[in-house]
Amino acid sequence: MARTTSKKALYAEVLAWFAENMPSAQSELNFENPYQLLVAVILSAQCTDKRVNMVTPALFARFPDARSMSRSDEAEIYSYIKSVSYPNNKAAHLLGMAKMLESDYNGKVPEKMEDLMRLPGVGRKTANVMTAVAFEKPAMAVDTHVFRVSARIGLTRNAKTPLETERQLVANIPQDMLGTAHHWLLLHGRYVCLARKPKCEQCGLRPYCAYYKALPKESKS
Repeated sequence: MARTTSKKALYAEVLAWFAENMPSAQSELNFENPYQLLVAVILSAQCTDKRVNMVTPALFARFPDARSMSRSDEAEIYSYIKSVSYPNNKAAHLLGMAKMLESDYNGKVPEKMEDLMRLPGVGRKTANVMTAVAFEKPAMAVDTHVFRVSARIGLTRNAKTPLETERQLVANIPQDMLGTAHHWLLLHGRYVCLARKPKCEQCGLRPYCAYYKALPKESKS
């Protein structure tokens, strides 16, 4: 069994494992441009990517850009997204976001974090997703999966908030790997390191994982 002697070694081993076993990790949301990604990420809050991908084709056909969405209303937007979680709130956010893109940013999704976070429905996580995925700049978006998996493996220590997790990960992951590492941790949490019953028996990170090492011996059979 592999042994890690330092935080630096742990990060190196975990990142190397992901690079070998999940080389093409990327967003599972379907999009063609920054506007579509922003809409999809807003819709994905507390909702599965699968469900979002079911509603966005018709939504994007009706609203191919911020201008067309900004000229609609919450009721019409709601009619396209009613099967996602919290559709009323998200319809309001999408309309407000589109209106601000038109009024303040010439219909274009801004690239700066502070500008992204001005938009209705856009918090730090969404802004980081846009920075990393749409604009391919170094950023670490922390959702529930990234938060959980980072803590279980031991990449983060005593991180109480997503921001604390983000800061620890950014401090220890090479900048050019941050966006990919976000997807590695997210997808690992989505399919293997589940919240209620992690699939440790299927996990190749067992030699490095603090959570697994702490399990009773009888639980590891």
